[in-house]
Amino acid sequence: MAVSLDTEGFRDSLVILGAAGVVIPAFARFRISPVIGFILVGLAVGPAGLGALVESYPWLYHITISDREAIAPFAELGIILLLFSIGLELSFKRLWTMRTDVFGVGAAELIGSGAIIAAALYVMGQSTGGAIGLGLALALSSTALVLPMVGTQGPVGRAAFSMLLFEDLALVPIIFMLGALAPSVGAEGGLGNMASTLMKGGITVALMLILGRFALPHLFRQAARTKSPEVFLAASLLVVIVSSLATALVGLSPIVGALLAGILIAETEYHGEVEVMTAPFKGLALGVFLITVGMSLDLRVIIANWATLLAAVMGVIIVKTIVTVALLRLRGARRGVALEVGVLMSSPSETTLIVLTAAAAAGLILPETAAFWQIVTAIGLTITPLLARVGHDIARRIEMGSSEEPQPLGEDGAPPAAVVIGYGRVGRMVCDMLAMHNQPFLVVESDADVVADARRDGYPILFGDVARAEMLDKLRLGHARALILTMDDPVLSVRVTKRVRGWVPDLPIIVRARDTDHAAELYRAGASDVVPEALESSLQLAETALVDLGIAMGPVIASIHQRREELREAIKNAGDLDHAPRLRRMRADEAGAV
Repeated sequence: MAVSLDTEGFRDSLVILGAAGVVIPAFARFRISPVIGFILVGLAVGPAGLGALVESYPWLYHITISDREAIAPFAELGIILLLFSIGLELSFKRLWTMRTDVFGVGAAELIGSGAIIAAALYVMGQSTGGAIGLGLALALSSTALVLPMVGTQGPVGRAAFSMLLFEDLALVPIIFMLGALAPSVGAEGGLGNMASTLMKGGITVALMLILGRFALPHLFRQAARTKSPEVFLAASLLVVIVSSLATALVGLSPIVGALLAGILIAETEYHGEVEVMTAPFKGLALGVFLITVGMSLDLRVIIANWATLLAAVMGVIIVKTIVTVALLRLRGARRGVALEVGVLMSSPSETTLIVLTAAAAAGLILPETAAFWQIVTAIGLTITPLLARVGHDIARRIEMGSSEEPQPLGEDGAPPAAVVIGYGRVGRMVCDMLAMHNQPFLVVESDADVVADARRDGYPILFGDVARAEMLDKLRLGHARALILTMDDPVLSVRVTKRVRGWVPDLPIIVRARDTDHAAELYRAGASDVVPEALESSLQLAETALVDLGIAMGPVIASIHQRREELREAIKNAGDLDHAPRLRRMRADEAGAV
């Protein structure tokens, strides 16, 4: 019997998956957050977009979705997979190490922002339960957007990550609380039913935590022994399905089970492999969820209520920014860091939509109210990358303006110092070693972001481009002890070396070189010492190998130093016929190494 694939459910699946397949690579190509693309594509192919034109243009039926109810299962699946991926990041060990920031600043930010927003909505006529639900929903920030932009390291990344970690952890208690505030709880038998559900849910969650701690390592160990990625992936999805079914059977939301499944797997030694295996599903789940968000939007409603929507979006952004900045400043963060994190965390989140749905299901807010704030959330998600850029630029200006600029060389009795040009990977290491040996130094860097970060860390750094002669004049290199060029620009390093050598004949100039040809050119330009990267890595590799083979460290170091001097002389005398064959061999060795 032939099976027809021309069904509405199958067609809707193709439309959503096809849209996700187009958005992810297209927006990644232009380094734009795919969140914007998902929402816009959902708006375009949804019931309020091209789907509304199906009657006039029947061929659009095959590439659009005209029934809002048809997309509900896809949204639920996306939420479950999204909560599972969030759970994978919430291991108990990680929470314990960050407990002060997570349960201190993170909790204060969520509760403070939620309370202010709830109070404003209550004054505007919202019921108490509805105001609390909306306040907590809008106080949440986007983990899926913020972390990819700033990561989890550095002052901004660590602060944002601690707040997002608490918000993700608080999601389940928030949904529990909204259920307890539901008007039906006060009805006859409602309180008893709620208490029964909470008791069953608590027992179920406790059993899952206990059984998962002992059963999951054994399950994944057996899956790993098969050495089959398919079996490992199947085991991960099985845990999600069983956990979601278990919580659903006792009256809790399936997303509670999905979150718990992620937390339980995060406690096992196989969590890294599970994260890798399920990463494509995480991106797809977020994409499907955001596409369904876009499909729920109606441009006509947005245009008709643009003033109210704009006021709502701006109100949420301003409140959350002020609360976050104030808390981080009290915590001791610099002004630029606090402001950047505040603006970054100011828009609502994808989890805001989950809480809005829970509040509407509990009867705390009307469907029309939920739809309005869903539009506000969608707009906030769309402008989050723009907010991040604006916050970063403003923070950079604040840091550059408030940071004390280092004292120029030779003025007011400033001690002679080494000048390091370039604060990249190599320059940072050079500065760290100079600081370790208590050697004064001054850094020059042309990237304003790098300068702001270095000043936050307390390094004496100037913003400037040494390609301009007036910048070199400003450095007053005649008062310097040495000049160290670490930038990865062969042409500029030769040009700077030549200029400085003409002005300051006796100044030691140490330069980073790419290869022997570049090193020879730098020596001709007047460099005192040149460090070719390819040769140094070869010498370090040889030194390590000889020591590991059992040769004494002293003779090895002596031979390495001797070899380095021979190669340096060969490079310096590259124009001499006696040294030309040796230099050709060195170039051949470099080519072979590459």
